[in-house]
Amino acid sequence: MKLFETSKYHFFKKSTYISLRWIGIIGQLISVNFVYFFLNFNFDFITSNLVIFLGILSNLYLFFIYKKTQLSDRSAFIFLVIDILQLGALLYLTGGVVNPFVIFLLIPSIFASSNLSFKTNFLLVFLTIIIIFILTFYSLDLPSPISDHFHVSSYYFYSIPISLIIALIFLNYLAMSFGTQSRLRREALAKMEEIMATEHELLSLGGQAAAAAHSLGTPLSTIKIIIHDLEKQFKDQEDVKKDIELLSSQVERCNEILKRLTLNPVEEDDFIDKDLSMKDYLSEIISSFREISQKKFIFNYDQFSNQKKITKSIEIVYGLRNFIGNANKFSNKEIYITLKSDSEITEIIIEEDGNGYPKDVLSKIGEPYLRTKNPFEKSKTGLGLGLFIGKTLLEKNFASINCRNSKTRSGAEVIIKWNNKDLFNI
Repeated sequence: MKLFETSKYHFFKKSTYISLRWIGIIGQLISVNFVYFFLNFNFDFITSNLVIFLGILSNLYLFFIYKKTQLSDRSAFIFLVIDILQLGALLYLTGGVVNPFVIFLLIPSIFASSNLSFKTNFLLVFLTIIIIFILTFYSLDLPSPISDHFHVSSYYFYSIPISLIIALIFLNYLAMSFGTQSRLRREALAKMEEIMATEHELLSLGGQAAAAAHSLGTPLSTIKIIIHDLEKQFKDQEDVKKDIELLSSQVERCNEILKRLTLNPVEEDDFIDKDLSMKDYLSEIISSFREISQKKFIFNYDQFSNQKKITKSIEIVYGLRNFIGNANKFSNKEIYITLKSDSEITEIIIEEDGNGYPKDVLSKIGEPYLRTKNPFEKSKTGLGLGLFIGKTLLEKNFASINCRNSKTRSGAEVIIKWNNKDLFNI
């Protein structure tokens, strides 16, 4: 689907980036001028301000000339390289790695790590490491008079770049991991929203189809009467008779299509548009699966005593359908659904007789795009979207979800629980 192909590309908002750059540039200006004018330190003041001025020019270019509202991966890389080089040059003029502001050299690549591609991040980290090495061995002294009294051992001096590189790699890895997870969740949530929108659209179309069927019934009946009259009038003319018979058959075909359109949407509308008890919800969902599945559904509601109706909710219906559909997909022969409800809680237990959840993904159940590392089980599992969508929808409606391998059967088990005060107030 083209909607999700855009996730391959990486962007971040230009206005946010420009704001962050202004903060950095203003901070540099304040620091350099404060040290020179108020502390009376001696260093290459003019060149330092010239380097900062180059940063200002690049930001003005972004603001006035670069017209896109989002920075592409390539454009962002170019401007972040400028940031690293500009800051590296400023540090070169003011002491190199012993300048305490050297920590800010890590910011551009870390900022990019959660938004840009792996290749771009790798190149930015590599460039930052090179700049750190250069500043370690080649730089001007700290502003005097600090440079006159500041002396450290070689062990301490070389520990600074090592610690910076370790921090750079660790923080980038951390930000990239969280960024990847965040993007996957955004994609999955977008897919879930699309599915829910499709559900609403289908319901709407179903109602429109039913209305169209009722409206077209009368004109089709009129056409049918006229056809009978024409058959009597032209019964001796074979050429005309064949055309009339074809017209009659097409009218019958239209009637059959409209009957199907009338019947199916009404059933769906009745299901969605009524407030039902949880037992009826589950009965309807299980019935819909029994029509398309050869597997056996065992529905146990012996401990069900609460007949109170739940306000109609497509999210609850679709969430339950996803979990039951998942059980149907991965079971061997049987799916067990148990409903328990009393005055305080309502609990649904869905079990199946399949192989259960792979052990390496059991602790991450509910995350989207989740695949086992076991090659034997990999071919039998999906991407985890069904569980993610079902879990998200039901948790939005105050349910607590516990996914585990069944203790009494061979397959997986899902326990869905509501406090009745939450369930009946949805």
